This record gives sequence, structure tokens and C-alpha cells, in this order.
Amino acid sequence: MPLVGVARTATIALNNATLKHGLDIANKGLQQALADDSHLLNGLNVHAGNVTYKAVATQLNLDYLDARQALNI
Repeated sequence: MPLVGVARTATIALNNATLKHGLDIANKGLQQALADDSHLLNGLNVHAGNVTYKAVATQLNLDYLDARQALNI
């Protein structure tokens, strides 16, 4: 049995989950979109050379900077 239906529905589900964020970034700009949406902000890992996701910084033994500080928001 081919898995074409699974790939199609997975693509549709991913699009439904992420399209709003892409449109917000396009319409508002990255900084404003991140400032307006805490869920989108929580997905930020690196900004301007700063690691803004604590778990990533810890795993890579790098300095961590809070995303709001890195963005000045």
C-alpha cells in the first residue's frame, strides 16, 4: 500500500500549523511578529549570533541570551 495519502495529509497539516506564522512575519516583520506571538518567540533558537533557546545553549555549552533581550522587546 503506497503512503502517498500520509505524505499529503502530513503536508496539509504542517501548512495549516505554520502558514499563520509565515504570514505574520511577512506582514509585520520578524521582530514585531515575534513580539506579538509568544509561541513564535519560543521557537527562536538563534538571533544575531546569540543563542536564544536555553536547552540549545546548554547542550552546545554556549552562552544563553533571553530572546526578548536579544530582540530588545
